[in-house]
Amino acid sequence: MAGLDDVLGGGLERARTFLTEGSPGTGKTTIALQFLRAGAALGERCLYVTLSETEDELRATAASHGWDLAGVEIYELVPPENLLDEEQQQSLLYSSDLELGETTRRIFEAFERTRPDRVVIDSLSEIRLLAQSSLRYRRQILALKHYFARSGATVVMLDDLTTDTNDKTVHSVAHGVIRLEELAPDYGAERRRMRVIKYRGRRYRGGYHDFTILTGGVHVYPRLVSAEHKSDFARDLVTTDTPELNGLLGGGIERGSSVLVLGPAGTGKSLLVLTFIATAVARGERAAMFVFDEEIGTLVQRARALGIDLTAMVEAGSLTLEQVDAAELTPGEFSARVRRCVEEHDAQTVVVDSLNGYQAAMPGEQALVLHLHELLQYLNRRGATTFLTVAQHGLVGGMSTPVDVTYLADTVILLRYFEALGRVRRAISVMKKRTGPHEDTIREYQIGARGITLGEPLTVFQGVLGGVPELRGDPALLRREDA
Repeated sequence: MAGLDDVLGGGLERARTFLTEGSPGTGKTTIALQFLRAGAALGERCLYVTLSETEDELRATAASHGWDLAGVEIYELVPPENLLDEEQQQSLLYSSDLELGETTRRIFEAFERTRPDRVVIDSLSEIRLLAQSSLRYRRQILALKHYFARSGATVVMLDDLTTDTNDKTVHSVAHGVIRLEELAPDYGAERRRMRVIKYRGRRYRGGYHDFTILTGGVHVYPRLVSAEHKSDFARDLVTTDTPELNGLLGGGIERGSSVLVLGPAGTGKSLLVLTFIATAVARGERAAMFVFDEEIGTLVQRARALGIDLTAMVEAGSLTLEQVDAAELTPGEFSARVRRCVEEHDAQTVVVDSLNGYQAAMPGEQALVLHLHELLQYLNRRGATTFLTVAQHGLVGGMSTPVDVTYLADTVILLRYFEALGRVRRAISVMKKRTGPHEDTIREYQIGARGITLGEPLTVFQGVLGGVPELRGDPALLRREDA
C-alpha cells in the first residue's frame, strides 16, 4: 500500500512488533491481509493467526477483493473450551490460567511449524479476556513480542477495542501503533481515517489521513503537505481570447496563482472559468475540472452553446472532467484526485466548481480553510493555475459568502447582477490581484454564442455592486442584448 507506506515513512520495520487498533469495521483485517499478500508476493512465508474469525470468513473477505491468499498460511485457533464437552467445560481444571497458557502454546506451535517472516495475530481482545488482569495481559504480550523478536519475524497484532478501550498496555510494548477510526456523518457514507500514534525511531507523517475500503483493498490518502512539492516553472501570464477580460485582469493571470470567482447563482461563474480552460487547451496544455454542483451533461451542453466542446477535449486527453459527490468523498481522497491530475496527467489549469460543494465534504469550516490552504499552496508550487468558484447567497443587494477564502486567493473576480433601464444585467470587476496591477473599473458583460463579452467601464453608474445603481450620465455605453 503506497499510501500507508508514505504515512509510515517507508513501511513497517522488519523484525518488529506493531499494533493496529480500531473498532470493528474500520478495516484492520483488510490491511492485515494486504500486508501478508505483499510479503507472499516477495516470496516470504506468511502466517495469519485468527482467534476471532473463522478461516472461511477470512477467505470470503479475501475473495470479495479478488484475492486468493496464495502463500498465506491461515491458522484458525479455536478456544480451548470449545474443544470440550459440556461436562468438562464446568470443570475447575480449565481455568482462565490454563486457557491462556494453552492459547499461547498453540500460537507458538503454529509459528514453529510455519517459521514465517510475517505474522498477523487477530485479535488481542481474546487474549485480554483470557488474561483477566492488566498485569497478566502485559506479561503475555511481552512474552509474544520477545518470542517473535528472536525469530526475526515482523508481527502485526490487531485489536478491535471491544474489551477495554482505555487499556494502553500494548502501546508501550509495540514498536509502532496505528489507530483506525470510522466516522458517521449526519448524511452520506461513513468516513474512515487513520493516525500513527507512535513509531520508534522513525519520522512518520503525523496527523489524520483519510482512507477508503474499495474492491481491491484499503487505499490511504496521506495528508497533503504543500512544502514537500516545490518545483521551478516560468511565471508567465495566462490569457484568454477576450482582450477586454485580459485588460481587466492587468494583462492576464500569472501562472501558478489562484483565482477566486465570486457571485450569486446564474451569473456565469462556471462559464467564465471555462474560457480559461478553452484557452489553456488551445495553447496545447492540459486541464482538469472538478464539478461538485452541476451534472456534467448539463455543463457540457451549456459549454457547447458558447462554442466550447468539452467532450472533444476529454476525448483528446487534454481535459480531465470529473463529477464529485461531496457526500461520498473525503477531503483526502479529493486532494489525491487533484494530485493525480497534476502529477500523472500534467494538468496546468485546475478548476474546482464550486467551493460550496467542497465545503459539504468537510467536517467544519476551519477544516475547509486548512485543507484548501494546503491544496492551493501545493498547486501553486507545482505551477498549476487554479480557479475556484463560490456561489454567494442572495441575488441583488447585500451578499453573504458561505465560505470566505478571499484572503487565500491571489486574484478575486466579483460577478454581480444589477438593474438598469428596466433590465437585469451583469457586471464584472477584479477586487484583488496580488501578482500585479489590474483595472479598478466595473464592466458589464454578456454571455452569448460568442462566449463572454465585456463592455466599456460603467462610469456613468453609481452603486452597481449594490444591485440598484444610480444613473449619472449617458446610458448608451450599456451593451445591447444582441451585441
